[in-house]
Amino acid sequence: MIRTAECVSPMHPDKMCDRISDTLLDIHLTHDPNSRVAIETCGGNGLVYVTGEVTSEYKITNQEIESVVTDITTDDSLKVIININTQSPEIAQGVDTGGAGDQGIMIGYACNENDEYLPDEYFLSRELNKHIFKIFPNDGKTQVTMNGNSLRVVVSFCKAPIEKLIKLTREYFEDFPQYHIEELHCNPAGDWNIGGFTADAGLTGRKLAVDNYGPRVPLGGGAFSGKDSTKVDRSAAYMARRIAVDILEERTAQEVMVQLAYAIGYNEPLQASAVVDGQHEFIKGYDLSPQGIIDFLELRKPIFGETAGFGHMGAGFSWK
Repeated sequence: MIRTAECVSPMHPDKMCDRISDTLLDIHLTHDPNSRVAIETCGGNGLVYVTGEVTSEYKITNQEIESVVTDITTDDSLKVIININTQSPEIAQGVDTGGAGDQGIMIGYACNENDEYLPDEYFLSRELNKHIFKIFPNDGKTQVTMNGNSLRVVVSFCKAPIEKLIKLTREYFEDFPQYHIEELHCNPAGDWNIGGFTADAGLTGRKLAVDNYGPRVPLGGGAFSGKDSTKVDRSAAYMARRIAVDILEERTAQEVMVQLAYAIGYNEPLQASAVVDGQHEFIKGYDLSPQGIIDFLELRKPIFGETAGFGHMGAGFSWK
């Protein structure tokens, strides 16, 4: 079966927006662990727009927000427009009683294809991106197409000469002698030196397949970055991953997919099921209320900036 997945670097415009949103979330959680945050960032053409809702004892300043933007983009010439309000009282009334901060469907997945329990095509693309980013910490993308042990690899990185990318890519795959690179395309449109917000616009939550498991696995639809964990499209997705990994390890299974679904303001899932090696079953033994998930995975801590760089799953977090 032919399968393809991509990864983008932390300096890709969409990922910079994710990182700005999650860093601002972390700042609020550092000062007030019960902060309710839903921050979106959009950037491009010399501007960064930060908007959303925050209810917190900590009052962040415009200067702090501008400093985060500068630190992440490494560009102090950007104009930052800020439009942040408090959480809607009609949403808050459902969360105040322990209910979910939104409705939605969350997917958790684990398979036994590598040590990270991720689809191989996604795992290889992500780890290759990390390998190149260490040398060229710039805007960039990687993509791996697998047909058995044969690979077609695409690498595009800003300010990285083609010959260097070829060398780094082949160097990376020396650790995977079971694979053969059939085609390698490095900067296929030519070397490029204009990246980030200068070349393209970015938006929080626009790289959902990269944040999750790649295109092989269906998405629930909700974005993660910028949201505190009362928003179950983030916290329950993490919990679904944790359950999938637990089942995979306990059963020595080949593949596990978990599905959770919630209603806004309601504290128990409307669906909690798993497909384990093709067999459907209901999930038992976990507290799947929003507060139960937050407590179990310790999601009041300011840990989210780290999640926004290279994907949220299989990266050493408490949800595995």
